[in-house]
Amino acid sequence: MKIERIELSLLEMPYVHYFETSLGREESRTFILVKVFSGGEFGYGEVVADQIPLYSYETTSTAWIVLKEFLIPTVFESGITDPKDLYDRVQPFKGHPMAKAGLELALWDLFAKAKGKPLWKIYGGEKQEIPAGVSVGIQDSVEQLLDRIRSFLDEGYQRIKIKIKPEWDVRICEEVRKEFPDIRLQVDANGAYSLKDRETLKKLDDFDLLMIEQPFPAYDLWDHSRLQMEMKTPLCLDESAVSQDTVRKALEMGSCRIINIKVGRVGGIVEAIKIHDFCQQKNVPVWCGGMLESGIGRAHNIHLATLSNFALPHDLSASKRYYKQDLIEPPIEMTSHGTIEVPHSPGIGVFPKEDRIKQAVLKHEVFSL
Repeated sequence: MKIERIELSLLEMPYVHYFETSLGREESRTFILVKVFSGGEFGYGEVVADQIPLYSYETTSTAWIVLKEFLIPTVFESGITDPKDLYDRVQPFKGHPMAKAGLELALWDLFAKAKGKPLWKIYGGEKQEIPAGVSVGIQDSVEQLLDRIRSFLDEGYQRIKIKIKPEWDVRICEEVRKEFPDIRLQVDANGAYSLKDRETLKKLDDFDLLMIEQPFPAYDLWDHSRLQMEMKTPLCLDESAVSQDTVRKALEMGSCRIINIKVGRVGGIVEAIKIHDFCQQKNVPVWCGGMLESGIGRAHNIHLATLSNFALPHDLSASKRYYKQDLIEPPIEMTSHGTIEVPHSPGIGVFPKEDRIKQAVLKHEVFSL
């Protein structure tokens, strides 16, 4: 297998409903697709960086430059075909995990197709169905939030996650618990708080939450550890958990009890599996977070979530949750009992539709030997 061509496409897809977090409101998503070619076969990866550096310093613009000027040339110059080799080769380039992950994912898809196996078998996964959770953004009113939660519960989602921020937190959880006393519920702050808000955050202990995700900024492992000592609800790290080494330090400090693994945030599947395996050794549960991916990126996440220590419901929703028409066939759908079945075809196991991709393309560039 020799990589002959790599294509980058910048796409924009509108959401079926706006999505708002403590970082702001979005009506659509702009992202990069990576497509790698070898011997008539091809693999797809998705770069989850956004247009604006809010969740991460990476953007679609910076990822495009890093891929074009550094990562793609490394593939051609080194003759890389194995995704694990890419992981080793790009380590000297500092940062830019989302750009690295998008290219690595495309290589994994191609690698698995060459082997004639679905990705979950390549990774050593075990699960055939993945428990589905859904993330519900900040709404214009409490009533609208309750209506959206109700609709997702009617669809069968096993866990509800709501986004919080200062002034949209304790009262909101109280209203949700009053309406839905028995559901699996967690909250996500996307780093919107600081230690001065500890008394507010401690009130969240009253609502029987599965976890509180990323209350403080990504760099702040120490204050997370101080808060976790004072709370019974487990803290979960998302933005802070950028590598296996960072996760080790966080767990040694007592900064959290749960880890969210996002492939883009940690720089690819190789690092994600390192984190999974380390947490399994430490008896720390992990779950797979989402970045509102298209069906391509979502399919990649599903295969990763088949590993044994992915112990909690994931942010892996059906295609229709975010997009009227996804980029793939068959679409990702939920079973009647709130799970997503793992695809069994080679690679990501779903089939991107080139006509739909072309309709969403804003920019396209081809690189070859």
